Amino acid sequence: MRYYTILPPPDLAAYIRCFWVLEHEVSACKPYFHKTMADGCAELIFHYQGRFDEIAQSGEATLSFTSGLSGPSSQFRRFCIGESFGIFGVYLFPYALPALFNIPASELINEMPDLQTLLGKKGEELEERMMLAENNQARVAIMCRFLRRCMLKSARPEPVAFAMINQVIQNNGLTSVAELAAQNNLSTRQLERKFKTFAGFSPKLFSRIVRFHTAMNAYGDRSKSLTEIAYEAGYYDQSHFIHEFKAFSGEHPGSYFSGNSEATEYRDV
Repeated sequence: MRYYTILPPPDLAAYIRCFWVLEHEVSACKPYFHKTMADGCAELIFHYQGRFDEIAQSGEATLSFTSGLSGPSSQFRRFCIGESFGIFGVYLFPYALPALFNIPASELINEMPDLQTLLGKKGEELEERMMLAENNQARVAIMCRFLRRCMLKSARPEPVAFAMINQVIQNNGLTSVAELAAQNNLSTRQLERKFKTFAGFSPKLFSRIVRFHTAMNAYGDRSKSLTEIAYEAGYYDQSHFIHEFKAFSGEHPGSYFSGNSEATEYRDV
């Protein structure tokens, strides 16, 4: 398996957290299972080799898109593939959706539209260029050109909203709603409205998801107990941590941090 990230150029760093690539050789006799967790950010996804099936909780499998968007999510998803694959992703700040594409983030919560549904003919043309690209460096260049055009045509910077969302991310979800509102001279209701437009979620739920990711990022540090991970991520006790982790991942944190999870194999590369 091969997984790596690529930093965006400075002029796009306000909207893109990173580009990422995941490639793996798989055979039909030993399929690969993958789980995505709740995430306050969105990402554009391009399957340039192979396509996954999404597995519903009922066990029913549905073929995923070739390219599309995974919107901000409060839930986990499971996928499976029985052939070698390559995926290119663009990990976006949530406010990139309204700022660059004129789509409120709240309209894409827990949604995975294909690129043509999301962007029309522009999406269809972008998918074709990405599929035909010679390599992933070329895909980075294609996406940068596309997003720069979006910036020139549609960008709607909202410095206050962008700064508030970034503050929650940088503070690992530990900034209080009242504190955030006061710092930005907003009422709690105004804050809620801005957050839902630009992050999709209420500030409280967005903060919970960010805190969950803070805990997940401790994966690989075998020196820490679950209790230590919980307290360092800002959970008031271990039972609170377990409850939140299960809500956003569908599994006990013990399974995740032991490496016995469909969500961790790529992190072990």
